[in-house]
Amino acid sequence: MITAERKPLEELIEYVRPFKRILLVGCNECVTVCAAGGRKEVGLLASGLKMALLQSGNAIEIREHTLERQCDREYVDELLPMIDGVDAIMSMACGCGVQELAGRYKDKPVFPAVNTEFMGASERQGVWAERCQGCGNCLLGLTGGVCPIARCSKRLMNGPCGGSVTGKCEISKDVDCAWQLIWDRLKELGQEENYLKIIPAKDWRTAGGGGPRKIIREDLAA
Repeated sequence: MITAERKPLEELIEYVRPFKRILLVGCNECVTVCAAGGRKEVGLLASGLKMALLQSGNAIEIREHTLERQCDREYVDELLPMIDGVDAIMSMACGCGVQELAGRYKDKPVFPAVNTEFMGASERQGVWAERCQGCGNCLLGLTGGVCPIARCSKRLMNGPCGGSVTGKCEISKDVDCAWQLIWDRLKELGQEENYLKIIPAKDWRTAGGGGPRKIIREDLAA
């Protein structure tokens, strides 16, 4: 899932200070799971903004709404009845949601309330770890389901570097060496031969470095 963290309150106050009425929009998907932008977080942020601005002599009206998803036009259209009465929109979704709102409601400034971090998995309550960088050319079938792009500090495609010691990365003793994890997994699966395969240098064009990417499923596209 996409993980995010809420921006500092001080930064958000500066976004909305010039306005009298804003619409604060949450998302019921990824940011709800990582407790950054769901219905609960919308309520907490609305209260925090109101109190902080009231103390500085700036009263503000905040309308709250949480969409099922902010990255889909069909859900974003639900905001249409609420838009005319507000001066600005603040999104608690990932960057995709912010851009979808800005593209749909072009006459309203749209501000991000969270910083989008990475695609990750839950390690334990309140802890998410990066697992995927959306590089566009998945290698997990060769590497035992452990991603060398997201989990190796140097993004090495073929085996560990010289800094790996007792299964840990040289950047920190708390970070597992991705290629040690890959070897352990391949050994468990009886696929050690995959470790010896030379993976060609990565074509980073699949990772979006050459411009915005788009996926079109011809069987689904209208």
